[in-house]
Amino acid sequence: QLAESGGGLVQAGDSLQLSCTTSGPTYITYYMGWFRRAPGKEREFIGGVGWSGGAPDYIDSVKGRFTISLPGPNNTVVLQMNSLKPEDTAIYFCALSDGIVTERHREIEYDTWGQGTQVAVSP
Repeated sequence: QLAESGGGLVQAGDSLQLSCTTSGPTYITYYMGWFRRAPGKEREFIGGVGWSGGAPDYIDSVKGRFTISLPGPNNTVVLQMNSLKPEDTAIYFCALSDGIVTERHREIEYDTWGQGTQVAVSP
């Protein structure tokens, strides 16, 4: 299971932090992706990080503004979002793959999903 926390309503330029914790055991092959679904749009992959220790991945639109932490000892991954824009308004989801992920943007790669948390950014 994945437990998400964080989110809320902020103004453009503000920051928010989301957290996602997995309650089960983890292994070096695990990968956690972050997705978001903006109003009227499909859910999209925005970034992720693996338990193997590699650098996090990001899509271009969030690179430099969002930071995904490496998994901590309590299996929590943090998504730090800075310089938020109104177009970042979406429901944000974390998702966990327990195997090797080959196409990180594809939802089918992930086995477990968080409940989603709302992020709203006003102009």
